[in-house]
Amino acid sequence: MGARDDKIGPLSFGIDAWAAWLPGRDALLAGGNLPEKAPVPSALRRRISANGKKALEAAWTVLPRQGSAPRLILSSRHGEYERTFRLLREIATSGEVSPADFSLSVHHALIGLLSIATRNTAGHTAIAAGTDSFGFALLEAISCMKEDRTPVLLMHFDESLPPDYDLAEEPTVAMALLLSPEGPYGMSLAPARDGGRDCLASAFAGMLAGGTAVATAKGTSMNWRWTHE
Repeated sequence: MGARDDKIGPLSFGIDAWAAWLPGRDALLAGGNLPEKAPVPSALRRRISANGKKALEAAWTVLPRQGSAPRLILSSRHGEYERTFRLLREIATSGEVSPADFSLSVHHALIGLLSIATRNTAGHTAIAAGTDSFGFALLEAISCMKEDRTPVLLMHFDESLPPDYDLAEEPTVAMALLLSPEGPYGMSLAPARDGGRDCLASAFAGMLAGGTAVATAKGTSMNWRWTHE
């Protein structure tokens, strides 16, 4: 099978609204049809890491008005690593862990909190696929929308790990997209022959914030390309 046969896409989709905390920016960027609503409820701000709060703020910003319940998808390579490290330290020093921290330690905890706070019973999915996490989460979102024709809220967040993990170059990013089945955006993907370590979410958000027509990124397993007509 040739490289051309391995390619998937372009797959079309729409973005009704987006919000993102990007590297080097000290304010939330947002665009699209943003509904007016009350501030982020306290239930989504307690006992959550700094970047987790940014992710939930971005998701809250793009959520449609009450009465609409999009399917929820979370993507994150590492999750809330601050909480994981704290639990490991507690186990090493005392053999006990905080029940509150433990209950929120699962990878999909933040999207679960969001579904509870919004009384959204549409179901949710969590994607963790290394450097390609955001791309595969967007692929999951597009697949879901093509099947049932309902909108999807995709929330992505990640941050740099300590230098000991040799991943400190990864940027900190938090983003939420309210996606619709059809629209002017397209995504293509093909196997990465030599692999890469690009931050897919930063590349995609840069296209939204900069108003450019094309963005590309190379993950460990796939090459990704997004377009906006």
